[in-house]
This record gives sequence, structure tokens and C-alpha cells, in this order.
Amino acid sequence: MSMTDDEKRAAQDHDSLYAKRKEIYPREVHGVFARWRVIMVMLTLGIYYILPWINWGVGRQAVLFDIPNRKFNIFALTLWPQDLIYLSAVLIISALALFLFTAVGGRLWCGYSCPQTVWTEVFLWIERKVEGSRPKQIKLAKMPWNTEKLMKKGGKHVVWVLFSLWTGFTFVGYFTPIRELLAQVPGWDMGPWETFWIFFYGFATYGNAGWLREQVCIYMCPYARFQSVMFDDNTLIISYDEGRGEPRGGRKRGEDKPADKGDCIDCGLCVQACPTGIDIREGLQYQCIACAACIDACDEVMDKMDYDPGLVRYTTLNEMSGKGLDIFRPRVFVYAGILVAVTLLMLWSLFTRIPLSVDITRDRNVLYREADSGDLENVFSMKIMNQDAYTHTYIVTMEGLDGAVIETDNPEITVNSGEVIELPIRVRASGDLIKERSTSITLSATSKDNPELTDSEDARFIAPADWF
Repeated sequence: MSMTDDEKRAAQDHDSLYAKRKEIYPREVHGVFARWRVIMVMLTLGIYYILPWINWGVGRQAVLFDIPNRKFNIFALTLWPQDLIYLSAVLIISALALFLFTAVGGRLWCGYSCPQTVWTEVFLWIERKVEGSRPKQIKLAKMPWNTEKLMKKGGKHVVWVLFSLWTGFTFVGYFTPIRELLAQVPGWDMGPWETFWIFFYGFATYGNAGWLREQVCIYMCPYARFQSVMFDDNTLIISYDEGRGEPRGGRKRGEDKPADKGDCIDCGLCVQACPTGIDIREGLQYQCIACAACIDACDEVMDKMDYDPGLVRYTTLNEMSGKGLDIFRPRVFVYAGILVAVTLLMLWSLFTRIPLSVDITRDRNVLYREADSGDLENVFSMKIMNQDAYTHTYIVTMEGLDGAVIETDNPEITVNSGEVIELPIRVRASGDLIKERSTSITLSATSKDNPELTDSEDARFIAPADWF
């Protein structure tokens, strides 16, 4: 008995290492969750494309990761390599937030905020504007190459490429002042790294959102693989109500529901709307990104059939089995508590952070020396790092040894933003002031124009044993 063409293709796919990709043309749907996706696309991409153009103060880009000068401008904050602890805090907060949102709502991040999802939504919107709806796209794909197909396919890719290059340009604008970068583009005066990253990031956007699409979610993204570790029976997932929908069967609109059939009319719109091409009626699958397009598609059909909505809905395994809905459970409060605590701690540290760093080291060649006047002298080296966005003039003072004086090459030292100045300091005291062989002193640097901008470090004033 000979095999059919479909059976031959199935056998070839079974024998191959990777399953042959089936082209997916997601159906455009309308509804509550579709509107939320549009809102999130506009919000996230709006922030991404607009933020580099915002200035903070005079001529200072609000958000700029200035790697050559080793400083990060984030609105009023200027962070330096010494502040990488905040990057660790941000990563911890992001991980905790991911745990919390996943425990409560499953893959909400994937469905609404993931860059792959967001940019794919934009590329799909462009595709629909150029090629038409899903049936028209399928028809165009099957059509032999002609002028119409060449114009539509070519036009779509031209728009995709231009949008991708603008995306890459914006990305580089977070690391090179974007207005300077824009002025360099017409004359092609960009540096090699700027050029590389514009094209690299643009190519990545074009490839991932235009060509790979669901393949990134299914095969490349690790989150799809380990998400189940953060799920439990009370995690919200998108699920098909099998008890209500089965046995499924077709029927006409306005026709009474057959007694031996469930609410599912087997229209297949939930499958057509899915951007990863799965059938949600087969149960929870790792390919599901929780975008809820199938919910909007099914609810629209239920409304037309005059059935109750929710045949496909956000629910939990416990609710589906009749145990009730229990979203706010101990693990959720634990995640939320840790997340709030770490976030507040980081914010407190940022708001109380002093953008000045002082480091004191002793002259290692001579612990002490006797001056011509008979006074005892200790020599130190003070490093002053101005971590503020503006230039400051600092005054050096000392506490802890009453009557002692400090001598510097310059009593008022001006330090530019991000600059580190090393200043030699001599602390001199007469014999009658020194009571101990080792006396604790504190050396400070205070901004002349802002007394609250001050930092200090402890040191020891050493005297010889036979001084007493």
C-alpha cells in the first residue's frame, strides 16, 4: 500500500532532527486582551524610542550609558563603576519580580512585555497593513511570483528593514548621545562600534521579529523550558474548559445547541489566532506564551453563538478541578515581601547616597617625622572622587586631635565630574598635644557650595615610643 504525500512528509519530519517549520499566519483578533497587548506595545516601545531624546538639565541626556567615560546618567543620578552594586540589586529585583508574576499569572511577561513579543506584534501589524488579513496573506504566499507579490513582499521587507535600523539606531543612542549620533548619520561619520551595533541590533530585530518569530519562543528562549518550576496548581494559566466544551461539534449560528454536544463548535479560530500555532484545547503546552489571543477569539465566537464567554479563559488547575480559586497564597506573599524589601532598600540607598568618595592612605615610607620646629608630622594621601554630575570645590578638614593643623598644597581643591584627585596631606602636632602613641583622627572633604556633600575616612596619627 503506497503512502500519501502527507504521510511521506510526516515520516520525513519524524526522521529528521528538527521538525519542519510550518508557516504561521496569526489571525487578527479584537477584545479585552488584544487591547491590553496594544497598550503594552505602545507603552514599552514608546519608552524605548522616546527616552533617549529627553534631556535632564542643560544639554545632558536623561538616560545615557557613557561607557568611554565610565559613567551612567539616569535622570538626576550619575552612577560610576563603584556603583555596580546597584546593577546587582536591579538584577535581583527583576528576578524576584519574575518569580512573583509567574507564580501569580503564569507567562504574563511573555504575552505582554517581552521584547520578542512586543516587536513581533509591530512586525505583524506592518505585515497586515501591507499584505492584508490572514486569508489574503495565505493566498499571497501560495500565489506564483508576479508583480503584485513582488511589490507586497518587497514593500513589507523594506518597511521592516527601515524600522529595524531605527531600532538599532535608538539602541546605540543609549550609549552615544543620540543627537550627536543623528548628526553623524548623514555624513556617515559614525565610529566603527556605533556602525556595528546599529546594524547588528537592527539585523537581530529584523531576524527575530520578522523571520524567526515563534521559533524564538519555542526553541531559543530558556524561560519556556523552566517556567513550570515556578508554576503550581494555583497559578493562572490559559486553559480550555473541556468539561463544558466537549464533545465539540459544528453548528450554525442561531441553531439550538445539540444535546450531545458541548459549547465548542470546533471553528478553529483559537488555533488561527495563536502566534505560536498551538491548539489550546490540547491542554497547557510550553509553547503557550499566555498572550490570550485565543481567549479573545473564542469569546467573540461565544458571543455570536449567544453562549456564555469563558470557554477558553485565564484559570487555575485547582479551579478547573472544582477546588476553587486561591491566587493569594503563602509563596506569593513571600515573593512580594522580599521584592518590596529589596526594592525599598535599594531606593533608600540611592536617595541617601553621597556622590563623593574619599580614600585615605598613609605614606608607607615614613610613619612619622620630626619637623624643624620640633613638631611631629604624619603624611597621608587623600584621593577625592567626584561622583556627581557637576564640578565641585572641596575643603579638607580634620577632627580627633585638638590643636593639630593640616597642611596641603591647596586648601581648596576643585574636582571635575568623574575625576579623581590625589592630594598629599601633612598633619602636624606639637609634643604637648600628643597623649598617645596612636591617636584616631578623621580626615574629611566637604563641598564648598554644598556642605551636605561630604565624606570622611578614619586614620591613625602615629608617634614614636620615646616621644613621651
